Amino acid sequence: MTAIPKPKNVDTPQGLAFAITAYVLWGFLPLYLKALSHMPPTEVLVHRVIWSVPVAGAVLIATGRTRDLRAVLTHPRSLILAFVTASLISVNWVIYIWAIGAEQTVEAALGYYINPLFSILLGAVLLGESLSRAQWISVLLAAVAVVILTVETGRLPMVALGLMLTWGIYAYFKKMLPIGPNQGFLLEVLILTPPALAYVVWLQSTGQGHLFSSLWNTILLVGCGVVTAVPLMFYANGAKLLRLSTIGILQYIAPTMIFLVAVLIFKEPFGGAKLVAFPLIWLALVIYTTSMYRQLRGKR
Repeated sequence: MTAIPKPKNVDTPQGLAFAITAYVLWGFLPLYLKALSHMPPTEVLVHRVIWSVPVAGAVLIATGRTRDLRAVLTHPRSLILAFVTASLISVNWVIYIWAIGAEQTVEAALGYYINPLFSILLGAVLLGESLSRAQWISVLLAAVAVVILTVETGRLPMVALGLMLTWGIYAYFKKMLPIGPNQGFLLEVLILTPPALAYVVWLQSTGQGHLFSSLWNTILLVGCGVVTAVPLMFYANGAKLLRLSTIGILQYIAPTMIFLVAVLIFKEPFGGAKLVAFPLIWLALVIYTTSMYRQLRGKR
């Protein structure tokens, strides 16, 4: 199997452009999903899968990287990992799609804010990585924020926790796939395509499907492939051309935009415990990012 070359630990203008484009596109994604909110989340999910295949496939063919994908198809352990990551990303997507339609976008933003802190905790628990004092403080502040939200609403913030868990565990297993991120993404959507196609056929045959129900619905559903695959491709290529510290800072663009879209455009309520919990999360992220930047500077 072709080895993936280790990226250079430098920032490049091209990498910066790729990464910022990806995060901005993700930040605007709720607007697109809101236009699909009259459809069941599972229907939107399967169309995201199906229409991502031609987009991701065209990119791999254009870049001549299909050999890596063919190689992994004969590697059982890699295929099992791909099934795991495909399952996790599909659950993550359906939670997010549901959250936008159910006016839970603020909570979705919270999930993606917490995710970096969950990832470092995951590294400590599963990989035995040691956490600095600042990182422990960040994790504890995030936990306090979740407790505050739980006490006020009388329930756990399930959307935030669901997005955090599925994306964090997805990223953990994704790193184990011995192929590049673009090839890995295509493999995941190919795995999900057979059940997705079967579900679409069933929806259409029973008169419940929205594909071809109107020109606008058809455009929106087919466009799911572009809005799903393109940001992932931009991110995958940008991450290889940037330092980890730069990616660590840029990753807050998307949840910040999602939060602003939720409050300013969707007019979702933002008060009570959220006014306490979100500043705690933001403080935790400042502490975490500052600590990470200092560690990387020390190593250099």
